[in-house]
Amino acid sequence: MHANVVFGMSKTLRRRFLREKEARHLLTDFSQKVGTEAEGLFGSKPKVEMTEIADMEIFMINGKALLAKSKNILFPTLTFEGLLPLLPRVVVDMGAVPHVCKGADIMAPGVVQVIGSFKERDFLLIVDERHGKPLAVGVALHDSETFQGLTRGKVAKNIHYVGDELWKLLKQI
Repeated sequence: MHANVVFGMSKTLRRRFLREKEARHLLTDFSQKVGTEAEGLFGSKPKVEMTEIADMEIFMINGKALLAKSKNILFPTLTFEGLLPLLPRVVVDMGAVPHVCKGADIMAPGVVQVIGSFKERDFLLIVDERHGKPLAVGVALHDSETFQGLTRGKVAKNIHYVGDELWKLLKQI
């Protein structure tokens, strides 16, 4: 099933359901990257719909926008409530919050706590220190042991944050 829908002023969405084999491959690859079972995250025989907009693909799984792909990186959205609690967390101070919410990468001086262990290139959930609210999904630039010892420089790449184009789009879907 293919459909084109005009979105906003000038963006066009292309939508289609993935074939079962294509969906299984996508979800299995993703679940291996985050170290959990696909069926536990997505249920058995999930329906996967892909929406393309500009240079991004959004994957609706059983009607919920859980994954997105941009610049060849498949990552969880901030609306993926079943996965976010399972990700390692980086707690940032309140001074870092406005910067993170504008897309800035995570810098060592703004980190107040690291919860969980991870390897370089693993996904991280970036949260604020006051309320523990999710601010961004990042990718670790170091493993957790090295990460905790750093006092300066970038420690995580910000790939999806509250207020970005994907976030705004997800609020409208």
